[in-house]
Amino acid sequence: MKILVVDDDKEIAQLLEIYIKNEGYEPISAYNGREALTKLNTNPDIALMILDIMMPEMDGIQVIKEVRKDSQLPILVLSAKTGDMDKIQGLITGADDYVTKPFNPLEIMARVKSLLRRSENNVTTTEPDVLDIGPLTINKDSHEVKTLTGKDIQLTALEFGILYLLASHPNRVFSADDIFERVWQQESIVSAKTVMVHVSHLRDKIEEATDGEKVIQTVWGVGYKIESR
Repeated sequence: MKILVVDDDKEIAQLLEIYIKNEGYEPISAYNGREALTKLNTNPDIALMILDIMMPEMDGIQVIKEVRKDSQLPILVLSAKTGDMDKIQGLITGADDYVTKPFNPLEIMARVKSLLRRSENNVTTTEPDVLDIGPLTINKDSHEVKTLTGKDIQLTALEFGILYLLASHPNRVFSADDIFERVWQQESIVSAKTVMVHVSHLRDKIEEATDGEKVIQTVWGVGYKIESR
């Protein structure tokens, strides 16, 4: 399984390569955004990308925007930026997870494994393969979401996980912690803001594709739900 490491700091890239190899994966490295896109085009079997934000020629945010035009490749962002707004910008653009520098390589690998597991199987096999709820048809196996008119809605792995979780349990309210632990498949160690950003972006995509349908509801002070219709 191939993992693309994108960082203009070659020492960081080489360090991550060592840990990636030790876990049995095949590392591929790029040192700027344009090279990263070239590597993705020439290696369509890349399973995940670890991406720095601040890079020459094309920064990480622009890379994410380009990738998300036609791919739901899991993306783990690395950045020396530590402000909340920087994290939110990365997540809204389409990153699946975010780690600030300096980082522990073992934490990086734990997050990589979690993203790969989620990408391969976002939900348990006991849940239905296809859900029709409101204006949406959600296919678990293909990770496709379509409107009643047949329009495709492109979602990241995390956005799909959130949508399927809520849609497969209609009328049930999930707290931000519940969503994080089930979809991220980690203990809830981040603020509710991370989940809120992903839910907000998911809502925007659904409303844009369905002419403003309010599919995901907020239960203030509790969490989120999708009502059966």
